[in-house]
Amino acid sequence: MSPRPRPTWIQVAAGAFGAAALVLAAWCLVFAVRAVLATDPLQEFLAAYPGAAPLPADTAEGIPAFVSWTHFLNGFFLVLIVRTGIRVRTEKRAGGLWSSRRVKKRRMSLALWGHVAVDALWLLNGVVFVVLLFASGHWVRIVPTSLDVFPNALSALVQYVSLDWPVEDSWANYNALQQLSYFAITFLAAPVAAVTGYRLSAFFPKGEAWQRILPERTAKALHYPTMLFFVAFVIVHVGLVFATGALRNLSHMYAGTDEVSVLGFGIFAATVVLMVFGWRAARRDDWIAKPAAWFGDVRLMKR
Repeated sequence: MSPRPRPTWIQVAAGAFGAAALVLAAWCLVFAVRAVLATDPLQEFLAAYPGAAPLPADTAEGIPAFVSWTHFLNGFFLVLIVRTGIRVRTEKRAGGLWSSRRVKKRRMSLALWGHVAVDALWLLNGVVFVVLLFASGHWVRIVPTSLDVFPNALSALVQYVSLDWPVEDSWANYNALQQLSYFAITFLAAPVAAVTGYRLSAFFPKGEAWQRILPERTAKALHYPTMLFFVAFVIVHVGLVFATGALRNLSHMYAGTDEVSVLGFGIFAATVVLMVFGWRAARRDDWIAKPAAWFGDVRLMKR
């Protein structure tokens, strides 16, 4: 793949001015929201809806162990999905080819095979998470059980924008905006990504009736933006984890305790190292070729 041309000084300057304009607009929004929140009607709204997600009275506190390890696997596989997806979208010449031994006409680049393989692992991890979520009763933490979640989510949103953030206690309860976000990621965005990805893969049935169920153009229009939604969610999610009490939040998710310690951060740091390694591995066709050869015939191409 040929290297991209270096940006000109005009492009760099335009980018810097654009970034400065976005920062200025963001600060203007913060001050505008703060001014509105100071009014009596908005103060009454915040008092009535402080931002917490309504939960049944008998909801247990804490983060179950399965949430911790499926959370890591979800993040790890998502990194690989994004990396291989970028390769599939931008690669001009395949570095290797994979062919099915059972269906000889089924052939794809190693980058695409890696993308499909990681998708399958990500989906398996998601199915395990959802099954354990409902089996353990932990589902009430991310599935709304009251319409009050919507005004509370709006309350949490305006508090975030004003930088006077809602009280965080994720060990006991998420705020309503978090709950709706986690619900959307798990039960809306993930299925859309899975269905559209399957539609665009070589494994989708070729019959005309199947093609009409979900047109390829529609699948393409949904699949890539869904990936961007995941990326945006991860950026905001990780940013808020660190901004609202990194050690405590990481202890909740990675160490399974409400005590503030460096253990959760240490485990998190180790998982980041694994993600960096995975990002690197997803760029190497010779590495992808090894597991790909278990399921078909592989041929590496000369660069």
